[in-house]
Amino acid sequence: MKLRDRRRMTLAARYAGAVALTAFFLFPVYWLFMISFKTADEIYAYPPVWWPASLQFGNYLVLFKDGDARTVWNSLVVASLSTVAAMFLGTICAYSLARYRTGGDHLANWIISQRMVPPIAVVFPIFLLYVWFRWVDTYFGLILLYTAFNLPYVIWMMRGYILDIPIALEQAALVDGYTRWQVLWKVVFPMCRAGLFATAVFTFVFAWNDFIFALVLTRTEVTTYTVQVTHYFGGQSNFWAKISAMSVLGTLPIFIVVGFMQRYLVRGISLGAVKG
Repeated sequence: MKLRDRRRMTLAARYAGAVALTAFFLFPVYWLFMISFKTADEIYAYPPVWWPASLQFGNYLVLFKDGDARTVWNSLVVASLSTVAAMFLGTICAYSLARYRTGGDHLANWIISQRMVPPIAVVFPIFLLYVWFRWVDTYFGLILLYTAFNLPYVIWMMRGYILDIPIALEQAALVDGYTRWQVLWKVVFPMCRAGLFATAVFTFVFAWNDFIFALVLTRTEVTTYTVQVTHYFGGQSNFWAKISAMSVLGTLPIFIVVGFMQRYLVRGISLGAVKG
């Protein structure tokens, strides 16, 4: 066999393997979407119905009719505002650690270690504190908690990106008459834009997917979609149509965010955040 033919076969095998792996990992997503459009008979049919006879949009309409879809809005508000707050405060703190060595060489390590604390270990003391301040089932309480919980991650990541920026650029800007805030806004932010977006996306996903904090600290007003999905599981039966429809509604914002930020994610993940 000629060398050229071997290379073609190897390349074809790689493509076939990539297609097979992609199909394997995307199948659960496809199945989730299909269940959300099926009737009850099609959901429980055997052999499985791979494509519904007619798309049942009523599975989604009932979520809006009953008000359950509002939980997706709650998740969007809480995750978005906490991400903005965490990114703003975390970037400023990261700049201080990177440029002024605030707290010495080990403060950054201590900060990221706080992110490793299991949520279940602190959720009940936080609940008692929130009951005292009457922050249970409020937007403010959940946003404050998500901001605090994601700050260590933001600080650690942004510190690495800022350390990769040549300090000579900032010194030149200061010589030109820029203030430190102007340097941060006009020099640092544009230089680490990919890192900012990548960190923001992961911070948003962390807040969006949280379950334990939302379960303990919400009741009815600020219930998130991750908690709402569990309401469809019962002792006698499970409402699979509602479960899948709510899961699709809760997954779409993540797909949209990642789709718009994809070019920044690839570059942002590969840069920075490697220096201790």
